Amino acid sequence: MKQAGRWLLFAAALSVLPSTALAQKPGGKPSKPPAGAAGGATGGAAAAGGGEAVDLDSDQPPKDQPKTDTPPADTGGGGGICEIDPSACPKTADLKTEAKKEVKAEVYAVQQNPVLKYHRFEVRPFWGVTMNDQFVSHPGPGLDMNFYITNVLAIGINGNFYSGLNVDSDFNFQNRRATRVAVPLTEYSWAAALNFTYVPIYGKFAGFGSFIFSYDIYATGGVGAISTRPIAVIDPDNRTFDFKPKVAFNLGLGLRIFLTKWLAANIEVRDYIYPEKLEQLTIASGPLGKPNDPTSPSNPNTWYADSVTITNNIQMNVGLSIFIPFSFDYRLVK
Repeated sequence: MKQAGRWLLFAAALSVLPSTALAQKPGGKPSKPPAGAAGGATGGAAAAGGGEAVDLDSDQPPKDQPKTDTPPADTGGGGGICEIDPSACPKTADLKTEAKKEVKAEVYAVQQNPVLKYHRFEVRPFWGVTMNDQFVSHPGPGLDMNFYITNVLAIGINGNFYSGLNVDSDFNFQNRRATRVAVPLTEYSWAAALNFTYVPIYGKFAGFGSFIFSYDIYATGGVGAISTRPIAVIDPDNRTFDFKPKVAFNLGLGLRIFLTKWLAANIEVRDYIYPEKLEQLTIASGPLGKPNDPTSPSNPNTWYADSVTITNNIQMNVGLSIFIPFSFDYRLVK
C-alpha cells in the first residue's frame, strides 16, 4: 500500500508541471503563444479570415492606425441650447485675465435687504415727550425729512413745535408757594436742526406666527437752534421773559420696524443739548418801576442768572416713517 501511495503522489506532481510552465514570469509581459497554437484562438480566427493578427496586450497601435498624442478636436458646439443661443452657455475664461481682476471680498450677513432706502425720501411725523424734566413737560409734534444718499447714509432736517403745550403742573406751583423753594424752569417754543443719519444695523425677526418683520437701527446727530425762555417762578409779578433762540446740538438713536416696503413704525430717543440762561434766584433790592436802574427789580438785566447752564432735553419721539417713492427696483449683490 505504501508503494502505491508514492506512485499516486508522483503522478499528481507531473500533472501540475504543464500549467506552471505557461504562467507569466514575474515583472514581465505574457509570452506569445506560437502561431497556430490552440491557445491563440483570436489570432487564428483573424488569420483565417485573411486579416492580420492583433496582440491586445501590446502598446503599439495597429499598422493601419498611426500612434499620435494629439487629442481629438473639440467641435465646440455643445449641442442643444448652445447651438441655438451661444450666450446661454459658459465660455472658456482666460485664467491670467481673470486672476488680474480685483476681488470684492465683502460678505453680507443679510444678502437681500427687503427694504432699500437708496435715493428715497423719508417723511416722519412724530409726537415727542420730554423724559428728564420732572417739573415741566415739553410735549409736541415734530417732523423729520431725510434723503438717503446711500442705503445707510442720509441727510435731512427736523423740527419740533412746543409753543402752548408746555405743562407746569399745579402740584409744582402749590409746592413752590407752600415751601418757598423755587426751581428755575424753562419752556420751549420750537426747535429745528440739520441732521445726518447712519444705519449700521438691519435685520429681520418673526412675529405673529409666520409673519417676517424687517427692522433697522440708526444713529442720528446734527446742529440747529432751539427757542426757549425761563418761566418766572422767583418774581412772577415783575418778570416777563421772551423766547430767544440758542444754538443746539442733538444726538439720538432710533428703531424702525417696517410694516410694508414704504411704511414703518418708529421710536427714537434724542438728546438736545443747548446753553440756557436760567432765572436769577435773587431779586434786586432797588426801587420798582425803573427799568433803566441797574438795581431795580424791573430791569430785565437783573432777571437772568450770571452764568450759562448747559441743558439736556432728552426727548422720546414716536411716529411713522413714510418712504417716497413707495416702490423701488432691487438689484442683486454682485
